[in-house]
Formats: sequence, structure tokens, C-alpha cells
Amino acid sequence: MRFRSAVRPRLFLIATAVAALALTGCAAPAAEAMPTGSAGDSGSAQADGVAATLAALETIPVKGRAPKTGYSRDQFGPSWTDDVTVAGGRNGCDTRNDILARDLVDTTVKPGTRNCIVLTGTLHDPYTGKSIAFTRGSGTSSAVQIDHVVALSDAWQKGAQQLDESTRRDFANDPRNLLAVDGPTNAQKSDGDAATWLPPAKPYRCTYVSKQVEVKAAYRLWVTQAEKDAITRVLSSC
Repeated sequence: MRFRSAVRPRLFLIATAVAALALTGCAAPAAEAMPTGSAGDSGSAQADGVAATLAALETIPVKGRAPKTGYSRDQFGPSWTDDVTVAGGRNGCDTRNDILARDLVDTTVKPGTRNCIVLTGTLHDPYTGKSIAFTRGSGTSSAVQIDHVVALSDAWQKGAQQLDESTRRDFANDPRNLLAVDGPTNAQKSDGDAATWLPPAKPYRCTYVSKQVEVKAAYRLWVTQAEKDAITRVLSSC
């Protein structure tokens, strides 16, 4: 039976956990401001975030991978469609440009596009820690790619086959599951889960796996035992 999952997080604590980890020195990418306040406040927020993420992880079923049979990118709708009900949907701008505008700094946009099409900018890449210059063009755009934190193929093998088409379309365009990142590093990740791939920049791994927990819980996907073990190991070092 197919079902339409709620696109809101099933647990408010999951989103809180991701935010807490992103605002601490352990997990903040270069582009994010460090929190003000005492080190004790930051450490407490981080500990609370880790605890909430671990609690959320326990709500996610543990199963083996389903067959990849029937998977294609088309199962998740047209690439970067604006016809979705998640944040940013139906705002007149495709999802790729929405994420570029969110994650890049010092951007310029194409005139006459209602500030939609990003022409240039700088990415402070969370996966590598590098700063990457972005220029829109057939030979240059791929330097910055939009990663599905939970890969579409991974989602397909862990529950997304049972989602209806509109929910899969939301999943593929949900800003919670999307990051602008270094293109070659994204290619190396492919459709790996936390058991097979983690960002080279170790300080970002806490936030990265917390995002995966948030997304999988929100869309009622599952994890493998190896994946759960890997996420737990990362969080234990945060």
C-alpha cells in the first residue's frame, strides 16, 4: 500500500537537534556564524542536540535494503521542479536556484528573473571546508552541485517505493534534504549512506548524520543496522 507521509517532521525534537548541532563548533560549516554566549551554553546545546537525535534515531525502523528494482530519477518527479508543497515550493523559482541562493554568499542574479537565477557566488563547502567560486555555465556550473543528503536511490531502497508520487517529488525537493556542495565530492558520495560515506570535513559529520535522521524520520524511511551503527558512532563523538 502506498501512503502519503506528512512532510512536517514527525518529531519536533529532530529539527531542534539539527539546529543545535549546526550552531556548535563541532558541526558548523564555514559559512555559519558561531554562537554567542558561554562555552558552557554551547556545550549544553550540543549535548541536547545529540541526545534528541539519538532518541529520534531509535524511532526509525531497522531493516535490510529492498531491491533497487524499478528505481529511476523519474520516480521522484522532474528534476528541481517547483511544483511541490515543501518550503520554497511554487515560489516561481526552481529548487536548484533556491538552494544556491540559500547556501552561496556574495551572489549575483540574472536580470529579469525576479532574483531567481543565480549567476555567480561563493560556496563555503560544508563537505570539504573549501571555498568554491561558482559561475553559471555549461562548463562551470558542475563545480557546485546540489546534494540529496539522503540520496534518492538510498531512499528508494529504504521505503520510498511505498510513497506516492507527489510525496517522492516533495522528498526530492525538500530543503531539509538538500545542500549545495563541492561537485567532485558529491560525485564520490554517489548514493552512499552513512555506513559507506561521510563528509571529508569531520567537523560537519555531526550535522550531516543529524540531517539524515531528520529526513528519514519525516518521510518514514528506514535505516540498515550498519547505517544506524555508523550514525551512532558519529554522534558519540560530537
